Amino acid sequence: MKPTFASLLRLSLLAGLLDHSVLGAATQTDSDWRQFRGPQGLGISADRGLPLNWGPTQNIVWKVDLPGKGASSPIVVGSRVIVTTHRGAIDQVQRQVLCFNRADGKALWSADVPSKLPEGRISRGDHGYASSTPATDGERIYTFFGKSGVFAFDLNGRQLWHSDVGEQLHEWGCAASPVLYRDLVIINASTESGSLVALDRRSGREVWRVGGIKEAWNTPLVVSVEGNAELIVSIPQKILAFDPATGKPLWTCATGIAWYMVPSMVAHDGVIYCTGGRSGDVLAVRAGGRGDVTTTHKLWAGKKGSNVSSPIIHGGHLYWMNDNTGVAHCVRAATGEFIYSERIPRVDEVYSAAVLAEGRLYYLGRSGRTAVIAAKPAFEVLATNELEVRGLFNSSPAVAGGRFFIRSDQSLYCIGTP
Repeated sequence: MKPTFASLLRLSLLAGLLDHSVLGAATQTDSDWRQFRGPQGLGISADRGLPLNWGPTQNIVWKVDLPGKGASSPIVVGSRVIVTTHRGAIDQVQRQVLCFNRADGKALWSADVPSKLPEGRISRGDHGYASSTPATDGERIYTFFGKSGVFAFDLNGRQLWHSDVGEQLHEWGCAASPVLYRDLVIINASTESGSLVALDRRSGREVWRVGGIKEAWNTPLVVSVEGNAELIVSIPQKILAFDPATGKPLWTCATGIAWYMVPSMVAHDGVIYCTGGRSGDVLAVRAGGRGDVTTTHKLWAGKKGSNVSSPIIHGGHLYWMNDNTGVAHCVRAATGEFIYSERIPRVDEVYSAAVLAEGRLYYLGRSGRTAVIAAKPAFEVLATNELEVRGLFNSSPAVAGGRFFIRSDQSLYCIGTP
């Protein structure tokens, strides 16, 4: 008989409590993946030894079935892998934060998250009520669950604080993930209150709030510009920049993208790259301006963007995959010139954000197929890998210790070479 999550949890809790290295204070490691899209939120890993190929019986280090669904991505801190899940109807939604041993997938703990009920009805049921990826500073885990609020836990699963950021609902739910800056947890509460909200990491106390954040499902990005930090978020028609310490508005840039904004942005050398909207646009904007910078800092704009998946900036080129067409794109970052737009066989819908590691681009499709493309300005498919078809893969991979951590709405996989 296959062990259940509950039985694994009971057995591993006893063993884990005897191992301070598992449940003690986390140690910072170079291969931690502590937030949505990993270090700096760019989807780039410096890890080595990652597998090129995998399959249902190839290079699967471990796999565990989850007790609920979710579109949030895993994070990795020290010896722990953290995911969130939900189950139950809108008037009975139950949420959990789950922690697994990174080495073998053993369940270490689970923390129940109180929900404000009833939840809103989700028009796309596969999106669900656990779509925001947690973030951690190595001492606390910060989670965001829409109108139910923001919760902080210690690394042993004990709830430390809870903070509300708004109670409005949307038929698509919420998805933006927490961003950490100095002593702040920054939340894109576009759905809940039309706001960006900064909370104190230790107490959950609100530090600042700015309004005007509408139809934005993207996770904000903190960009360094000549020693100064800027907090970037995209909304329909505009990119907005704020001082992350105070919430003070810095600049705006018109994008011409009239639709809701889902993909998260990336940046390199002070230039921000944005894709989004059903119109499928892509553009580049130089950070560091003040006021309306549309005519002074907007570098280029083009079509063929993506409505959901987020891009990669690498080696002077911008890479991404359209969420619906199965077409991978590469443009020259300096000019917006398209180098290629190529269809990837057998990989169709892609909601997952792209990941770059070892000179390869990994595009995870909703069906569980991953296309591996050479990260160079010449189209080359290196591999197409397929997991067993169980559920939907809406989340983005985490990379740590030479392994991938991928979750579907039913299972969590650790993928690596022996």
